[in-house]
Amino acid sequence: MIRVDKSFAQGMFSISGKVALVTGATGALGGAVAKAFGYQGAKVVMTARNLVKLRALEAEFKAEGIECSIFAADPGSSGEVSKLMEFVVSTYGELNILAVCHGYNAPKGILEQSVEDWQKIMDADLRSVYIVCKAAAERMVEQNKGGKIVVTSSARSKMGMKGYTGYCASKGGCDLMIQSMAIDLAPYHINVNTINPTVFRSDLTEWMFDPESAVYQNFLKRLPIGRLGEVQDFIGLATFLASPASDFLTGGNYDATGGYWSN
Repeated sequence: MIRVDKSFAQGMFSISGKVALVTGATGALGGAVAKAFGYQGAKVVMTARNLVKLRALEAEFKAEGIECSIFAADPGSSGEVSKLMEFVVSTYGELNILAVCHGYNAPKGILEQSVEDWQKIMDADLRSVYIVCKAAAERMVEQNKGGKIVVTSSARSKMGMKGYTGYCASKGGCDLMIQSMAIDLAPYHINVNTINPTVFRSDLTEWMFDPESAVYQNFLKRLPIGRLGEVQDFIGLATFLASPASDFLTGGNYDATGGYWSN
């Protein structure tokens, strides 16, 4: 007899009714993940540092019937993140999913980049991720219901690039940190994984998507799938890693590169 639970198979990708916190929600990927989670019935708390942009997102989401709230906070501040977690729990009663989508980069080679600028990248892309994940994990352990932590890393975590001495270091550290964190949290049924994307379409990257540009043509040489990433390609993986379908997966760094890592 084939052992497949029908009810699980029918609902394994569902996050309906779950409480999801999305950092970097005013960014392209963070906003896309937040809206995708909301469309699927999750209760979404969006956070970023810019309150004006958060309010605009909240109005947009609520106009579409998405249950959501906002809270402005600096992910690099332990005090502000603690208040953020208190807000999530006081608003919706619990926290089930954390999607970390904030980040920063200022490309410079080692001869031009100051130690202070390098440290700013490390603080934004590594230290702040640790702060947010730790705070969320503590809440999830207290609840004793398990949870999902999905962190946006980068294809650059495993492949160096000219001018990316800070960014590659921070993302490589992020991948290893998440693998170790996954081991720490596995006894509590908290799954921790990264998504490692290449370039995805956004207002900031739209110029790269011109088929006639040298930048676009150069990217295609490295992407076997034959195109750059769209938000649809990212939100599917984010949903999978936030859903029961990924209950057996933890400590993974998941390729969202269109084959770049394989080329």
